[in-house]
Amino acid sequence: MLFRLLVVCLSLVLSTYSFAQQTSIVKGSVVDSVSLKPLSGVTILGEKTYAVTDDSGTFQLKSPKNSTVFEVSHLGYASTKFKLNTNQSTPLVIKLKPSSTSLDEVSVQGKTSSRIEKESATVSVSVDEEFLHANRENSLMQTLRKIPGVSTMTIGSGQSKPTIRGLGFNRVSVVQNGIKHEAQQWGSDHGLEIDQYGIQDIRIIKGPASLMYGSDAIAGVVDIQPSKAPAINSFGGEVNVLGETNNDLLAVSAGVQGRKEKWYYRARLTYRDYADFKVPTDRINYENYVFELYDNDLRNTAGREANGSFSFGYVSDNFRSETFVSNVNAKNGFFANAHGLEVRSSTIDYDVSNRDIDLPFHKVNHVKVTNNTTINLDEHTLHFDLGYQNNQREEHSEPVPHGYMPTPPNSRERVFTKNTYSLNAKDIFKVEDHTLSAGINTELQNNNIGGWGFLIPAYDRYTAGAYLFDHFELNEDIHLQGGLRFDAGRVATQAHYDWYRSPRDNPDGSTSNVYLQRAENRTLDFGSFSGSVGISYIHGNTTYKLNAGKSFRMPLAHELASDGVNYHMYRYERGNLDLDPEASYQLDAEVTHTAGRFNFGVSPFLNYFDNYIYLNPTSNYVETLQVYEYTQAEVFRTGGEVTAGMQVSQDFRLDASAEYVYSRQTSGPKEGFTIPFSPPLIGMLSANYNLGNWSLFEDVNLNADLRVAAAQTDIVPPEEITAGYQMLNLAVMSKLNLFNNQNPTLLRVKLNNVFNTEYYDHTSFYRLIDVPEAGRNLSVSLTLPF
Repeated sequence: MLFRLLVVCLSLVLSTYSFAQQTSIVKGSVVDSVSLKPLSGVTILGEKTYAVTDDSGTFQLKSPKNSTVFEVSHLGYASTKFKLNTNQSTPLVIKLKPSSTSLDEVSVQGKTSSRIEKESATVSVSVDEEFLHANRENSLMQTLRKIPGVSTMTIGSGQSKPTIRGLGFNRVSVVQNGIKHEAQQWGSDHGLEIDQYGIQDIRIIKGPASLMYGSDAIAGVVDIQPSKAPAINSFGGEVNVLGETNNDLLAVSAGVQGRKEKWYYRARLTYRDYADFKVPTDRINYENYVFELYDNDLRNTAGREANGSFSFGYVSDNFRSETFVSNVNAKNGFFANAHGLEVRSSTIDYDVSNRDIDLPFHKVNHVKVTNNTTINLDEHTLHFDLGYQNNQREEHSEPVPHGYMPTPPNSRERVFTKNTYSLNAKDIFKVEDHTLSAGINTELQNNNIGGWGFLIPAYDRYTAGAYLFDHFELNEDIHLQGGLRFDAGRVATQAHYDWYRSPRDNPDGSTSNVYLQRAENRTLDFGSFSGSVGISYIHGNTTYKLNAGKSFRMPLAHELASDGVNYHMYRYERGNLDLDPEASYQLDAEVTHTAGRFNFGVSPFLNYFDNYIYLNPTSNYVETLQVYEYTQAEVFRTGGEVTAGMQVSQDFRLDASAEYVYSRQTSGPKEGFTIPFSPPLIGMLSANYNLGNWSLFEDVNLNADLRVAAAQTDIVPPEEITAGYQMLNLAVMSKLNLFNNQNPTLLRVKLNNVFNTEYYDHTSFYRLIDVPEAGRNLSVSLTLPF
């Protein structure tokens, strides 16, 4: 806004002579063409004059009495031009049309995003920038856990990965700018390398989504949408500052963006530094060994993260292309006592400082380059997504001998170097009342390994899929959709031998010292059809949805060919080359109703896996560690979410939600048990009260969230029963008009776990070693736009 004011001042000085002629004052307003609601912050630009609409959508500007052309532009809307004439006397009303939006491969112009979501038969949730600001936590996935049906597997205070309706890991695809995020997300101790700042919109699909997104979207998708192009002749940005008390975190993120006529750019830098996080206990009991905690610090869980991104784009009436480059670099410590039991004899003083990152720790650097191009032709809209990702991950631990392995030469236990190349292409076109989408997705992965601790082999993975999708508008309120897809894939593992010798008995009774083979050269091919069919019916204020789909997932390299010790989990893991692809059949329904101050929604689902893959504990042992083997079983799942909200008064609002998942293995060695990491019944009650304006503080909101989790008694060995808990979070949010402009500073003060409750999250990585979740935490964040 300061830049805009400078532009105004400069333009007024330069145009003093020309405006000495007779001028007129033009008044008007700008509204949304669909909802007719006023739009603030809209830019009206003439040759030598300039205006921006206020909070009521109105504007006024000086204009020569001779006719002139003005351009009107606003984020998320199609730009338009209008021409004044000498007889203009009544206030103008300018209607801006929403930009074309692609949702479920349906390109619709002139419809609001909420209307488009209602017309889709897919059960999904849209998350906007306002939600992300109001609920920001230590990682993007922790920020999203307030959404019913979405939970997280947390790995310390700075890392997490999503689970949707109890399924996670590579069963949930995380997509950014049209490209599936590819790292080492198969590991339970591996987070996602995505900077949560600068994200505007996220779409979460709950249920099978392999039709559009391919393998790995068998349980759902977290789709981080490409950001909208900045307004014409604009410049702006923001600085985000966050501080937290539990782990002494300080985070700073600064972003800028600008645009001339058709070219635009964005850039962002983020830095986070945090200490060991505190838990509401002073001792941990793991494998009958008691670890005393100093000052309640979960030792060696500190970390640092430095991220940078830059993008540039070009946009015109029928063409848009943006290239995005990002780098995420992080170093995080693991709770020292989680890495086996070697810490009992370690010489490291883990309590000398709560900011040290000692062994064990991991380092990760993720480079991502993507390009998104859209071409609008007369009858077709073409979309192309290109992506390259390089993930470099190192896991370091103390060099301690195990079994026949001598003392390793260094701390580099495991090294993964993964390169991923992606290409998506689709064509959207209309045939009468049908909106058709045809597309292809291809991906090539190369994953190399290093270090002295073997777990998974090096491998190459190639996948390709083609699909056809149809959205049929039977009438304005009844929409049908369906599609079919075929995928083919290949996984080629590379042979691997130990770097040390182990004794093995020969048939003649002698003993030889040999380099044991851990993996072999194998090439495995997979292929499967996916499909879905659904209907959406809009009846007044009520929307009904029904969708049936079949998805599949290729086995991953660690499920096929792992053969080594996972010290982070203190167990021996072994793959199975005979695994079949997972196939999931699911029926989703949803009913949502809004009437006046009240809204209600229910989203049940039924799900059947004919060959669910999971890691099963056996009665065998290697090097004194229990062997876990990947196996398959039939699994039946059901559950869903319920939401309700009421605007009690103009300033007071209540919202409630509940989510539940029931899972049962109907075959295999664990028949009759649930599946690992199944979340318990969870309820959430939220109250929000608007206090209005207090001096410098505008639009002050008080928010209280009560999260209630039932005990999880439905477990599968080696899981243990997790007790239920109740946790209260409080927050105060406000706007500060520090610079007297239309982009106020956003302030949020939040107190998590108000009563410092000691509780356990059944889906947390550290739950397996009886570590409770973080204790009381006060956070203060500021967002300063400019």
